[in-house]
Amino acid sequence: MKKLKLLSILILSVLIAFNSCGKEEKKTVDGKKLIMGFVYVGPIGDGGWTYAHEQGRRLVEQETGIKTIFKESVPEGAEIKDVIRSMIDQGATLIAATSFGYMDYVAEIAKEYPNIKFLHCSGYKRGENLSTYFGRIEQPRYLSGIVAGMKTKTNKIGYVAAFEIPEVIRGINAFTLGIKSVNPKAEVYVRWTHTWQDPAKEKEAAKALLDENCDIIAQHQDSAGPQQAAEERGFFSIGYNSDMTKTAPNAYMTAPIWNWGPYYVEEVKKVLAGTWKSEDYWEGMNADIVRLAPLTSNAPGAAQAKVDEIKKKILDGSFNVFKGPIKDQKGTIRVPAGSALSDKDQLTCNWFVQGVVGKINNK
Repeated sequence: MKKLKLLSILILSVLIAFNSCGKEEKKTVDGKKLIMGFVYVGPIGDGGWTYAHEQGRRLVEQETGIKTIFKESVPEGAEIKDVIRSMIDQGATLIAATSFGYMDYVAEIAKEYPNIKFLHCSGYKRGENLSTYFGRIEQPRYLSGIVAGMKTKTNKIGYVAAFEIPEVIRGINAFTLGIKSVNPKAEVYVRWTHTWQDPAKEKEAAKALLDENCDIIAQHQDSAGPQQAAEERGFFSIGYNSDMTKTAPNAYMTAPIWNWGPYYVEEVKKVLAGTWKSEDYWEGMNADIVRLAPLTSNAPGAAQAKVDEIKKKILDGSFNVFKGPIKDQKGTIRVPAGSALSDKDQLTCNWFVQGVVGKINNK
């Protein structure tokens, strides 16, 4: 009986050891433990863009068990190369750079380190060891526009925007098209801040828009500054990046938000399996990389049904946010009926749709 017990314990020990080895192997590439680095443009506590990526990093550790490292508040300049070199020195062989302005520097350093795999968010430069990734945030942006269009009383909706780049411009356009689909009289007033993350500056821009009789504030910014401005003035808001209910409970209605975790986890799994290849990743609500946050009680009562109707069409592929006819600010048809704005045109978009009040680079 004792021998049988000892044999059972021995077998159990072997199985546990085997299991542990299997798990360890899943965390290694060529015998070395995989370490993933994340470079953030803002602080992880910004409640917005960087916060959303940080949740993705945490999911990577939780789901894959690999080690991750990160550096927050890294400016969009040449110093990112030093940050990346430091990560490589710490053993990182997969690095995600999470802001558009990192693009040129990441493209340079990717050539310098051909054995390191890079992921660059929202850019368009790709190489053998450099992928780009983003999501079709215009889909939930459009849906959030429906909510704003049904809520406004003044028909003036303010939009605090970061930089005059295609990513931001097409977001404003999608939001405006969503508004116009339910309220043709409403217009979107744009204020540029030329910063991604400056709560005070973003808040002041929102206040200026409220002073111009806008009764709803939307944003393409990384902080909750615009939401706080709407809250303090007793108006309403549409957030961005993450659910901002706690920031502005009496103002916030909903937000187009990011769900980066599944993408990061999948990229790690590909690296571990030896199947990773450079690609341009750009998926939408079907892949769950972008979502519309739940509507709060501040949203108009009829908005949920309309949002659900269009969301269903987006998911089944029967609705395209940028399907024509679409006119620009001057009334010129940019997207004819029966066609849709191509991905290439979206990535280079430098014009506003009809209904936007604002300029791009003083055009």
